[in-house]
Amino acid sequence: MKLAELTARARRIRLVLTDCDGVLTDGGVYYSERGEEMKRFSIRDGMGVVRLREHGIASGIITGEVSPSVRTRAAKLQIEELHLGIKDKPACLQGILDRTGLKADEIAFIGDDTNDIEILSCVGFSACPGDATPFARAVADFHCQTPGGHGCFRELAEFIIAAQLGGIDSPKTDSPKEEASE
Repeated sequence: MKLAELTARARRIRLVLTDCDGVLTDGGVYYSERGEEMKRFSIRDGMGVVRLREHGIASGIITGEVSPSVRTRAAKLQIEELHLGIKDKPACLQGILDRTGLKADEIAFIGDDTNDIEILSCVGFSACPGDATPFARAVADFHCQTPGGHGCFRELAEFIIAAQLGGIDSPKTDSPKEEASE
């Protein structure tokens, strides 16, 4: 996809939704001696949520996991669209659209694996981390250079903000769908 089309799509975004594991985290799970599950989140991604909010763009999480650490992270970042234990992400998206009055082309979603493919195909701007599976990469419009859990959400946020402010000069994507010339 050409940079001009990516930019045009990014300009319409009002809500950025994300998967959690493999996007906001590195996909790893840590267990303490007591068996407590822990996840590592990037502070840079958190700043991406803050920066989007400062520009009038909301953020949300849709994940198949039910994790207290995700709930805690969402609360810290003041994320109101938190959907845990979701197995049908497109149906969850439809519920969000119905409730908010947003249109699909006003939604971005970033996901990394096979359980994200359907929702990636339902939104106006789809993205994946730099280390996403080939399945997610095949359908995502925008391929972050940064891997999951290390700032890929921030990279996407900055692309969207720059597009909306009119400041994108060159692609920050290695998308196989992107054509070499403008």
